[in-house]
Order: sequence, then C-alpha cells, then structure tokens
Amino acid sequence: MEITLSDNIRKFRKERRLTQEQLAEVMGVTTGAVHKWESGISVPDISLIVELADFFNTSVDVLLGYKMKDNHIDSTIGRMEEMCRNSDPEALIEAEKLLKKYPNSFKAVQSCASIYSFFGVGKGKEAECRRSLELYEQARILIDQNTNPRINEAIILGRMSTVYSLLGEYEKAVEILESHNPDGVFSDNIGLIKALNLKQTKEAAPFLVEGMLAGFGTLLNSILGYTAVLCAEKKFSTAKKMLGLGVDLMKGLYECDTVSFADKEYAMAYILLAYTSLKTGDREKATEYVKTTVFHTKRFDYAPNYSIGKFLFDIPEGMSFVFRDILGDSAKESVETLLIYINDSEIKELWDTFYNE
Repeated sequence: MEITLSDNIRKFRKERRLTQEQLAEVMGVTTGAVHKWESGISVPDISLIVELADFFNTSVDVLLGYKMKDNHIDSTIGRMEEMCRNSDPEALIEAEKLLKKYPNSFKAVQSCASIYSFFGVGKGKEAECRRSLELYEQARILIDQNTNPRINEAIILGRMSTVYSLLGEYEKAVEILESHNPDGVFSDNIGLIKALNLKQTKEAAPFLVEGMLAGFGTLLNSILGYTAVLCAEKKFSTAKKMLGLGVDLMKGLYECDTVSFADKEYAMAYILLAYTSLKTGDREKATEYVKTTVFHTKRFDYAPNYSIGKFLFDIPEGMSFVFRDILGDSAKESVETLLIYINDSEIKELWDTFYNE
C-alpha cells in the first residue's frame, strides 16, 4: 500500500500559495515540523491529519494518497496476472493474501497455483514449484466449484505434470499424463518427455505420432476455417497465403504414392486456392488449381481410402487411423459443398468445366 501524505501536504500547500511558515502557524506547529512532514521524515498526529484534510477541504484518504483496492477474487487475479506479465514477484504476496481470504475457493486456489508455477521456471525455484503442486492438489479437491469450461481435472493434471518437469521429476510428470490422457490430448507431451528427458525413444514414438497427427488435423481444420473468415472479410491475398501454408504442410508430410484421405484434403485445399487466386486476379493460376482439384477428387473417388496414408515418418505397428470430414462422403461431395458455401459462379463454372471433361 503506497501512502503519499508528504507529497500531498506539499502539493495542497503550494496550491493555496502558502509558505511552510504560514501552514505551521495555521496548524499551531513549528516550521520545522511542516518541513519534516513534507520531507517524509515524520508524520503528523492523526488529529493533525484530520485538521489538515479539513483545512485543505479534502478527505483524509485523498490527503493520505490512499486508494482502496478492489480485493474481490476476479480483480485480485487480474492484478496478479498483470504482475506476471511484468515478472513482478509481488504477485506471490498477492496470491498468499488471496488464499488467506478465500482458502476454499476453487477459482482462487487454481489461479494462485498457476501464479506459483509461472514463477517456478528457472534454477533455484523448487519452493515455488512445490507450493504450486500443493495448490493444484487442493484445486482438484475443490473442482466441483469450477464454472470455467476451459478448465477440468485433466487440464489441472497437465499443469501439474509441467511443474514436475520443472523440478526434473520426469517419471512423475509422465506418470500423471499417461494415467489421464483422454483421446490422446497429452500424447505429444508424453512423447517429448520420454524421448528427450527419459531417453525412451522407442516408447516415445507412438505418442509422438499420435500427437503429430492430432496437431496436423487441428492445424488443417483451423487453416480451412480461418480461410473462410478471411474470405468473408475479402482478405483474399492473406487467405491464399494461409492455404499455401496448409498445402506445403501436407506436401511435407505425405508421401502420395498411394490413394489416401490426403487426396480428399488436397482437393478441398486446392479448390479454395483456386477461388482465392480468382479473387486476386490470377485466372491462369486458378485454372491450374482447379485441374489439380479434379485430379485428387477423381483419384480418391475412384478407390476411396479413408486411412491416413503414408507419411514421411513410420506409423508404429498396431496403430491405425481412419478419417472422415463433415462436408461429404466422397471427395466430389466435399468440394461441391465448399462451392455452395463460396457461392461464386466463376469458380463453379471452372469446376464444372474441368470435372466433366
């Protein structure tokens, strides 16, 4: 808490164009006393503070320079997060104050655990890490209070695993993730720790493959979805670059010597590239992309194969993946569903022309 009484006495005195001697006379004290107040050497008695506030026609809290903090949970958490952005360790003091006030609040306990884990990064930070783990365990007990849809017990356990990794306790970090890995959500982290920290490269491979494929699918879906956003905003040049990134990613990972679900993904990506090329004035490139779309569409639909296909990395024995998309059963259906969404006669005409050749 910051008090600026000395500065304020000086400020109010000067605003009224009084000398220290004149203020001393009004308050019935020596000039030296006023000098000490304004220098911060001493503080007026409480009765004099009240008299000063009355004389300066202000309130005691304004004279003191005290500002009441909003100490509700959300406000305190917001302040702590701001302190983290500035790497201000005062956040830990705020966290302990919050925990004393709300020791059985999930929101308070979980947030303070995150604050401690933030400051647990680096050498010599074991105390912060241990405190973080202690609070995360308490948060698990209080999880029934949680109203944040982005947080659940699996998320908390994932964060605990990160803290154990900071402590160098990699076996414990992996143990937590392996026992709570719904739909492979932590497979990438499990594989990374096994491969790098535990040197268990053979055991790491299945997890890393699962993690890469999940991430690959997430990234492609996000690229296709955000392309729609960019097109709606008529940012066709940026949309085209984003689609190019997706196609380059597929080319870098797939070995397309056999038909696979990759052909269906290529077809959808290339028809969007054709559309964005048209909208950026490159009809020649658009035509080329439509032809490529038709190639992958017919290749897939002639012998549909919903498996993942061959990647540049080996799929561990016993692992199999089957994919579907919500746009259509065949590649043709998926492309034409996209064309309905696009609703552009020029790209539709190009598609019909080359598909029906």
